[in-house]
Amino acid sequence: MANIKNAVKLGVFTLAIMNVTAVVSLRGLPAEAVYGMSSAFYYLFAAIVFLIPTSLVAAELAAMFQDKQGGVFRWVGEAYGKKIGFLAIWLQWIESTIWYPTVLTFGAVSIAFIGMNDTHDMALASNKFYTLAVVLIIYWLATFISLKGMGWVGKVAKIGGMVGTIIPAALLIILGIVYLATGGHSNLDFHSSFFPDFTNFDNVVLAASIFLFYAGMEMGGIHVKDMENPAKNYPKAVFIGALITVIIFVLGTFALGIIIPAKDINLTQSLLVGFDNYFQYIHSSWLSPIIAIALAFGVLAGVLTWVAGPSKGIFAVGKAGYMPPFFQKTNKLGVQKNILFIQGGAVTLLSLLFVVMPSVQSFYQILSQLTVILYLIMYLLMFSGAIYLRYNMKKANRPFRIGKNGNSLMWIIGGLGFCGSLLAFILSFIPPSQISTGSNTVWFSVLIIGALVVVVAPFIIYASRKPSWTDPNTEFEPFHWEVQAQTANVSATATTTSSATASASNSTSASNSAKTSTTAPTGGSSASSSNPSPSGSDVSSGSADDKDKNPTS
Repeated sequence: MANIKNAVKLGVFTLAIMNVTAVVSLRGLPAEAVYGMSSAFYYLFAAIVFLIPTSLVAAELAAMFQDKQGGVFRWVGEAYGKKIGFLAIWLQWIESTIWYPTVLTFGAVSIAFIGMNDTHDMALASNKFYTLAVVLIIYWLATFISLKGMGWVGKVAKIGGMVGTIIPAALLIILGIVYLATGGHSNLDFHSSFFPDFTNFDNVVLAASIFLFYAGMEMGGIHVKDMENPAKNYPKAVFIGALITVIIFVLGTFALGIIIPAKDINLTQSLLVGFDNYFQYIHSSWLSPIIAIALAFGVLAGVLTWVAGPSKGIFAVGKAGYMPPFFQKTNKLGVQKNILFIQGGAVTLLSLLFVVMPSVQSFYQILSQLTVILYLIMYLLMFSGAIYLRYNMKKANRPFRIGKNGNSLMWIIGGLGFCGSLLAFILSFIPPSQISTGSNTVWFSVLIIGALVVVVAPFIIYASRKPSWTDPNTEFEPFHWEVQAQTANVSATATTTSSATASASNSTSASNSAKTSTTAPTGGSSASSSNPSPSGSDVSSGSADDKDKNPTS
């Protein structure tokens, strides 16, 4: 058995590449290409204050609760209780739901560029009705495929990640190097400052979305126990993966900035335009449709993987009594069909914002910002919760621990992640000056009202819970503070029972003594040789309050 376990252990580089594949997406490169050389500063800054802290903190939490289900619901709930834990996993699910229209917008643009007529392709990609139709068709197709079962999706995801992300990223960087090496004109000023102009506040607003580029790294924490010597090797995998991710983002962004002037960069089209310009330079325009198909395939494979993924987390928690029975319905294959349909309805409504937003680009940006805001709330809870658990669960086993002794390193890493997330959260509400987002009223209304509705909803659902919501076939492990409460109740009950027994014994002894002194001859012994059992003692195993604390109530 030991040999089998050793055979499946992940190597440092293997886990690093898994993290890269899970996090890297090329669709966001144009957003940072606007900043030229200073884009590298944003990538590095976000990696230091968000990417690395997320990976390390999630690894400690995942290792702590490796044998208990719930994911981020468990992590946050152990620190702050069920309500806040439910909010965390709700945000994780809703964030992914809002993310679909943005990533599928990129997919729709990729499909538009499959044609050979550049003018026609760009016009089609800018048409919001075309984009709306493609987004809805692809999303619902992915949903119905997911309902058929997810056994084959893993292979599609691997192929899609390689064909649609890793290979195109490497190709884009190589094309940029070849272009410069052969005397091509660079639209990127390599002599410009690495540091952005912080006196111009607008320069940092659009860059807040870079944090979402690195989001999802917490998923890698589940593999911490699949490594040999995780305390030493997991940090190595994190830093190697982070380095590769930053290199891809920085060099990929530079490659776009080299071939496209900053003033002409479009958030949804510039990646395809950049490839097209490079292919024209090397007289290989026939490659443009191929790379468009590859990018579209990468997007579709990613969406197919995620359509049913995050919904499984909210589904598992829902079966423990946190969601109405309607959300717990599955098809014959065990797929959470009703949650997928609700998720699809939300995607459809969000996609209809195409009609009111002035352009596809502004729609793309506002939904991206809303996604960032919601996801960052979850991260704020995760980082602060990890620090809190260092004090609230001091003696808990931590197979992977940030810092060998004390809590100072956790304060530094977790605090860095919290502060970075808070900064990005605040900046995400401000409309970027580089993009026409239409009316500021619409911008702030969508972000503020949207965020409030999403955050308030789980509290309403939680307050409406009923015992009938719990699936009797689901076993959800209690939180550590519930176990402590139950232990305290048992101890209190035992003490009460013991006291009652002792009191009854004393009362009986006194009664027997009285009988002896009254009826027995002088110098005689007690006539009674046995004591009656105490009656009416309370040996209850719990109180009404315990039911409220039970996760399945």
